Amino acid sequence: MVALGLSGPTVAAAQDALGSSALVLGGNATQPDTVPKAIAAAVRTFGRFDALYHVAGGSGRAWGDGSLHDVTDEAWRATLDLNLTSVFLSNRAAVRQFLSQKTGGAILNVGSVLASSPSSRHFSTHAYATAKAGIEGLSRAVAARYASDGIRINVIAAGLVETPMSQRAAADERIMRFIHTKQPLDGGRIGHPDDLDGAAVYFLSDASRFVTGQVLTIDGGWSVTDGADSPAAESRPASP
Repeated sequence: MVALGLSGPTVAAAQDALGSSALVLGGNATQPDTVPKAIAAAVRTFGRFDALYHVAGGSGRAWGDGSLHDVTDEAWRATLDLNLTSVFLSNRAAVRQFLSQKTGGAILNVGSVLASSPSSRHFSTHAYATAKAGIEGLSRAVAARYASDGIRINVIAAGLVETPMSQRAAADERIMRFIHTKQPLDGGRIGHPDDLDGAAVYFLSDASRFVTGQVLTIDGGWSVTDGADSPAAESRPASP
């Protein structure tokens, strides 16, 4: 396995954790040559390239992402670069490699539940939501085009998961009360990275050899519940 990380400490920590079974490289996924180099390293080191798992992405709040009337031009471009252009670049590199190998392969992109189930109170970041919706559209279009080549592309639409990007939300008691009702599964909690692991193994393995162009939502119930800022508020009857 070859993994990409952005910062030096992150790369070193991942390499230590994965050991000799993996090669962890540093690189910026928004640059066109990053993923092709990683794929070449995979072929050179392990003799083959079978699948791509694209997780790279993040919040654009630091650039000025937010509600539409507040979104800056810089925030729009930077957020789409990080969350959508990076997917375009990695998926293009993977498809080119699969076609050159004539082997087929699997691509799994991580999107967000915000692409189809927005939250106006606590997660109003419109450039981010647009980018994640774009991932779904791109993935389905690519899946349709390359199915006959044996190339499968699917998406995980994740709810709020415990990552460095979610620290703002995790530190806000009001948001966590909301999450308790918005993601009510397993006691009402923020997601854990390993909540996605089973689906990732499925989509990246031959177990899903007859599946492409699908979006699997893993959100603790986010997309099928209303959510409230406290459990008590949700239990109150609505006004006539």
